[in-house]
Amino acid sequence: MEFSNLLKPEAIRVFSSVSSKKRLMHDLAGIAETCYQTDYSNTIDALIEREALGPTGVGAGIALPHARLDKLDHVVGAFILLESPVEFEAIDKQPVDIVFSLFAPKTAGVEHLKALALVSRTLREQHIVAKLRSNPDPATLYTILTEPDNVQAA
Repeated sequence: MEFSNLLKPEAIRVFSSVSSKKRLMHDLAGIAETCYQTDYSNTIDALIEREALGPTGVGAGIALPHARLDKLDHVVGAFILLESPVEFEAIDKQPVDIVFSLFAPKTAGVEHLKALALVSRTLREQHIVAKLRSNPDPATLYTILTEPDNVQAA
């Protein structure tokens, strides 16, 4: 599995600020709707439902919100870089500035887990995270995320 299979270039956004975690979830649902033709309301509901199980802020300023949705045939993603971090109830209590969201079909099992492992493993690499934080251009962010040298197949 590769990032280029998960992520469209237009599913990468840079925001100067987001007012809250809830607003961020709405932004993710909007990206999913625009890029992957998901249902906005269902996406919001699924993200909030998943988040209620436990915050997806994994620490070090990174969050990995994810949801299972109808009408998808494979796992897809959205990436947001925030110039001003937002409170996200992360496990380390630090605000979040890097958000990689995954949307999987309701029936996805191993594929969803492989995608989550790929994203998680990649965003644990400090040199990649540093590059992402220092390049607020969506095209550059896409290149960083999809560089073959940056990721190992899940």
